[in-house]
Amino acid sequence: MHTNNTRRVALYARVSTKNNGQDPETQLIALREYAQHRGFMMAGEYVDIGISGSKDSRPALDRLMKDARARKFDVVVVARFDRFARSVSHLLRVLEEFSHPGVDFVSPSQAVDGSTPIGKMIFSIQGAVAALERNLIKERVQMGISRARKQGKQLGRPRVEVDPRQVAGLRLRGKSWNEIAKELGIGKGTAQRAIGSLPKNLPA
Repeated sequence: MHTNNTRRVALYARVSTKNNGQDPETQLIALREYAQHRGFMMAGEYVDIGISGSKDSRPALDRLMKDARARKFDVVVVARFDRFARSVSHLLRVLEEFSHPGVDFVSPSQAVDGSTPIGKMIFSIQGAVAALERNLIKERVQMGISRARKQGKQLGRPRVEVDPRQVAGLRLRGKSWNEIAKELGIGKGTAQRAIGSLPKNLPA
């Protein structure tokens, strides 16, 4: 276990565009100063340039996540949440993944430090709120489905009307189920179900 003075830190910075006055060095200077002030030992800098924050997968972020799993550092420091995660749910998923190898997450400008009891509590509350939101959405969807069924509304794909005699005729002419499905523009299972009520004297 590392003491505070030997804790290894990884810095992450991201800018959306390469040539619009955005320079990741602006973020990194502040992050380096913070790491030095905390007495952390530098383990690496991970920088994504010209990458949209709406993407979960980014080259430097992917590398950082891989190194976190390998426990190559103890703390990740970012300038702001929106530089790191594309949404609260994305951030919480990452924090959950960080918790397994014991990697802390810090955003100095937002006064959130996952290495402290208060910081851990804040993240726990955020996780609980996100879980509640997911459950409420699921509940609303289920209520909507139940209401639609009570009103007699058809859910899912509309049923395809198929003439079983037409299917039977094609089978008697030696057509395979796949050929019939392609010719009638229906699924193989739909074709097979269509003649289920007919006499079972058709070729298999």
